Amino acid sequence: MLNRNPLRKRQYVGTIIGITVTIITYIILPLKQTEDFLSLGPLNTGHEGLSCNACHTDAKGSLIQQLQSNIAYTFGTRKTKVDFGTQNVDNKKCIACHDRPNDRHPTHRFLEPRFKDAIANIDATQCETCHREHNDTRVVLAEANFCVNCHYDLEVKNDPIDVPHSTLIANKQWNTCLQCHDFHGNHLYKVAEKIKDTIPLQEIQNYLKGGKDPFSSKKKHQPLSEDEWLKLKTKYVNSK
Repeated sequence: MLNRNPLRKRQYVGTIIGITVTIITYIILPLKQTEDFLSLGPLNTGHEGLSCNACHTDAKGSLIQQLQSNIAYTFGTRKTKVDFGTQNVDNKKCIACHDRPNDRHPTHRFLEPRFKDAIANIDATQCETCHREHNDTRVVLAEANFCVNCHYDLEVKNDPIDVPHSTLIANKQWNTCLQCHDFHGNHLYKVAEKIKDTIPLQEIQNYLKGGKDPFSSKKKHQPLSEDEWLKLKTKYVNSK
């Protein structure tokens, strides 16, 4: 006798559709053409030519192993979570491309106890605090006055600028810092000695939003290209 149970038939059809959609998804999603649809937003300035897997490297283990580990963490039988699908894009991955031995503000410096109050206001221990990706910009902070968090009590001996730093600080002109000083110290340029010769604030703000570099096109240390980073990726993955 034929099985005319409509519920069983719907379950069968649903299962076939689910399997088909899953197979198609696994085939389509890894394709280069689908990256724009998967991205959380446009890549930041300087990263436009990067592919997704330049930063989003595969997490260790199979998906089943990752699920099992995170379920174990949820129920308290494992102390730490694991990355699911792809590895987290952290400082180590950023610095792999942007390593600068001359960096004036390396992220690890802000781990020192003396910066405890500063990082409560702005977590400078993380690259993504300022350079959060997929925002079509260079720096995501709305204002250029973040220097106040560490330099509020700055004193400069033999001050070279015509308007002393003490006056700028007293007047809370913290936006002027970046008009003279490159935050990471990687640009090759001559620092102005007169306020009138500093980089206009509007140009600095445009730069932070992803516009033209007002400091200099010359840098002491250039970031790695994607090809150079991909050569290091296996070493990075194995170090996790």
